[in-house]
Amino acid sequence: MAIILRLDRVMADRKISLNELSERVGVSNVNLSKLKTGKVSAVRFSTLNAICKALDCQPGDILEYSEDPLQLTDDS
Repeated sequence: MAIILRLDRVMADRKISLNELSERVGVSNVNLSKLKTGKVSAVRFSTLNAICKALDCQPGDILEYSEDPLQLTDDS
């Protein structure tokens, strides 16, 4: 996947634990843990909004686009 989640980095910069963020955002530890480790295929805008508010950051601080070098294109 070309979208990389950097929630762990932002949380470390803000010195906030998963439990504290969970309480502030109103999302379970399990779901935040999946976001933190990048084991999700979608993020609700309402969740992203709450995370950005709690961490005082922008969505671009959490989400990063990187070209996937493993994807091959077929020009034929």
